Amino acid sequence: MMRSPNQKQTVKRIFRQLKSYWFLIALSVLMAVITVAGNLIAPILFGDAINCMVRNDTDFEKIYFYFALIGASIILTCLAQWLLNIINNKIAYSVTEDIRREIFGHIQRLTLKYLDEHPYGDIVSRNIADVDQFADGLLMGFTQFFTGILTIVGALVMMFVYNWIIAIAVFVLTPLSLFIARFISTKTYRLFRKNSQIRGEQTAFIDEMVGNLKVVKAFSHEGENIEKFDEINGRLAKSSLDATFYSSLPNPTTRFVNALVYAAVALAGALTIIFNLPLPFVFDVGRLSTLLSYANQYTKPFNEITGVITELQNAIACAGRIYELLDEPEQIPDNEGAKELGCAEGEVLFKNVSFSYTEDKKLIENLNISALAGQRIAIVGPTGCGKTTLINLLMRFYDVDDGAIFVDGNDIREVTRHSLRKNYGMVLQDTWLKSGTIRQNIAMGKPDATDEEIIEAAQNAHSHKFIMQLENGYDTMISEDGGNLSQGQKQLLCITRIMLSLPPMLILDEATSSIDTRTEMQIQSAFTEMMKGRTCFIVAHRLSTVKNADLILVMKDGKIIEQGKHDELIALGGFYNKLYNSQFAI
Repeated sequence: MMRSPNQKQTVKRIFRQLKSYWFLIALSVLMAVITVAGNLIAPILFGDAINCMVRNDTDFEKIYFYFALIGASIILTCLAQWLLNIINNKIAYSVTEDIRREIFGHIQRLTLKYLDEHPYGDIVSRNIADVDQFADGLLMGFTQFFTGILTIVGALVMMFVYNWIIAIAVFVLTPLSLFIARFISTKTYRLFRKNSQIRGEQTAFIDEMVGNLKVVKAFSHEGENIEKFDEINGRLAKSSLDATFYSSLPNPTTRFVNALVYAAVALAGALTIIFNLPLPFVFDVGRLSTLLSYANQYTKPFNEITGVITELQNAIACAGRIYELLDEPEQIPDNEGAKELGCAEGEVLFKNVSFSYTEDKKLIENLNISALAGQRIAIVGPTGCGKTTLINLLMRFYDVDDGAIFVDGNDIREVTRHSLRKNYGMVLQDTWLKSGTIRQNIAMGKPDATDEEIIEAAQNAHSHKFIMQLENGYDTMISEDGGNLSQGQKQLLCITRIMLSLPPMLILDEATSSIDTRTEMQIQSAFTEMMKGRTCFIVAHRLSTVKNADLILVMKDGKIIEQGKHDELIALGGFYNKLYNSQFAI
């Protein structure tokens, strides 16, 4: 497993992710500058207007002029703020769109080893929940963090212009709130990361249980599942409360510090004016009003920024999990110059092949198989002997550790995966159908197939009858993984899919295990016709279905211990003979 990037590495990658949106970011900066400038100009105008009011000879024309300028600055500021929000939303959601596209594309290229070893729910959680949390933090960072920094700098400069003595006091006291926020944020990052991990664990558990609810109910395991869910849910609740508690501390703490600063400025300024203390610059009621407004503008972003920091910690924690997934090594790409296989004749050779899923547990060692074009090769043996692993190697879902596999004399590592897999038609015991119409599912292997070809394939696979009994026939929508069909119907559709595309090589892994005996007998005749001239690899537990195979490979502990035709193996009286007779023992 890849090591998760640390906080600093994650932030660097976020900035790299933003580089392609430099123009929008520049516009965002411009709008932020206009917004802050508008907010800084208004107090000056208010101060001048107040000075006009407190004089004995009140100049209403000037007051009206100042209020007109104030109104214009407010309108300009509001317009800039509106555009700023639109631009920031565009940046945040464009980045998350890119990330989701990158994650989904990366998942398509991940090794099956990673997908087999990690819960699907956790992968989904990283692509959905973590990206949403990241988007929220990114949006808040653009909307409040940058504008807040500009406001702090601008207000501080203006305070130095109006009263540098008070400005120094404010400058010295206010950062206390930042030190408090910094101390707390280091804690919240770890808590938010832990929270994201537990949320992913919960999503994975829910996905697993909902997807297998029939099995859960069959074994009356509802109580245990509820207990397990409550345990995870309890940890998530505690983690969320801890993260929320610490993330809630900075705001009231900084508000308290900033309120003291504001009160100190007001008191010092008022006493200066009341007692007419000597100052090296002009200081009156209007300037005090302006200074108080700047003090408020200066301290207010500290409250917002401390709140934003905690959200950013959550966003960075989620981004770390996202980048952790994106850092997982993809499957080895096709070799440079890998050729297209074309339409294969179907001659397959395993030469001294060794393979294991983990280094400490050997599975297949020094395996040699020779399948001639058009032969039907049956692979039998006890559970865990390596039958399905052979299929994974044939399709190059996994690459061999040693040795090589050849198709028509070509090392399959020297041809493109796409062209290799296009030459195989595969029907597995575990069926998979996508959300869509029955017609779309059948045509997956041949998207340009005509309606007549689809119907003919369905008739050959004996699925046409049940399809026509459905409300909308071939246009019937099926739910995710064919949830509204029986297991046998789903398997028939998978067989129909292969009947339509008719590739030169076939892999049948218990292809009729969920079909009733009568239909299976009908399909076997269709299979026999379909397999003529095609190299077929048939994985079977019911040995009666492989009696007519040209070659039967008997596997045990990753090795071929017997091979030959059915009658030869029965006459041999070895492991196959015992396996075959055990299925018919009374």
